[in-house]
Amino acid sequence: MKIGVLGSGLMGKEAARDLTQNPSVTEVGLADIDLERAEAVCRGLGSTKMKAYQVDASNADELRAYMRQFDVIINALFYSFNERVAQTAIEVGVSSVDLGGHIGSVTDNVLLMNEDAITAGVTIIPDLGVAPGMINILSGYGVSKLDQAESIRLFVGGIPVKPEAPLEYNHVFSMEGLLDHYTDPSTIIRNGSKLQVESLTEVERLYFDKFGPLEAFHTSGGTSTLLQSYPTIHDLEYKTIRYPGHAEKMKLLVDLNLTKNDFEVEVNGVKVKPREVLLKTIDPIVDLKDKDDAVLLRVQVSGVKDGQKMSYEYEMVTYKDRSNNVTAMARATANTISVVAQLIGSKQITKRGVHPPEKIVPGDIYIKEMAKRGVEIKENRIIQPSQVQI
Repeated sequence: MKIGVLGSGLMGKEAARDLTQNPSVTEVGLADIDLERAEAVCRGLGSTKMKAYQVDASNADELRAYMRQFDVIINALFYSFNERVAQTAIEVGVSSVDLGGHIGSVTDNVLLMNEDAITAGVTIIPDLGVAPGMINILSGYGVSKLDQAESIRLFVGGIPVKPEAPLEYNHVFSMEGLLDHYTDPSTIIRNGSKLQVESLTEVERLYFDKFGPLEAFHTSGGTSTLLQSYPTIHDLEYKTIRYPGHAEKMKLLVDLNLTKNDFEVEVNGVKVKPREVLLKTIDPIVDLKDKDDAVLLRVQVSGVKDGQKMSYEYEMVTYKDRSNNVTAMARATANTISVVAQLIGSKQITKRGVHPPEKIVPGDIYIKEMAKRGVEIKENRIIQPSQVQI
């Protein structure tokens, strides 16, 4: 199979690295607007399967010419390109996957292309990172094992192995995106009703192997397409994992209007956005640099099977790959999108159209493939005792 990657940044690079390890993948394209950067990544990975391309993704002709050469496209570009890439995939008859982007209804707009994708005979799967992405696949797998799903609880966090004051946090993605997740409300389902709750609230304690105590709290965007896929479920919520005290500190910044994107103040006759000042101040403090990070994940799916109350719990703790200098977040994210792209290319996923991960990715195969890459996801089945009436 031939798989093309759009974007030679960290996620594109690591997805390409994984693709080269599969003997069934005969060609790997790596496209970037900067050809020298793409060529440098190809040289660094040292695979004869790889070829660098110069592609301006905003140029429709260049994008079509590149994409039509492959069986599947991995879109590792900024989320603002997701709609364009999905539409182009339909035009040229090539399947594609992306890392997601629920800001500005991007993923919702991609899902609206379902009928066109079916007509074109292609498979398009958005939201294939960790959250959304891995949590969606595992949620769908848990739901598939039950006769009736009643509750889905999701916990995910990328944290430093050794936390440092003042925030006990180091970022592995954009701090701007993080501030959005902390500032915007979180949409959940509680007692069968969809509602919004304030982010950074309803803090609860969590423990993982070698980590704890930790805290988990609501943040926006994590429930992603699960809200549409399971609209009749009784409870559905997503919480972000951090070290204790983080939520309280960040909540103060939110309450002081220092994180709002559309908020301005006047200082000595000059309009200033406090958010921009905060980002400039905080970014060097929370830069991961060469420190070790970890990704913690827990997915709890509860319901009924054969008349018995039952839960499936999926848990993962992944660390930085020091041998290749790859962060834990990049390992979990890039391997997820690469595995699913290869499942499409190898025809283990054959359903056409646009589908969220929870509705199309086979969870059992996904877990096995991630384990081959050193990302271990453990499943635990919990049978709740029947209530005895006296």
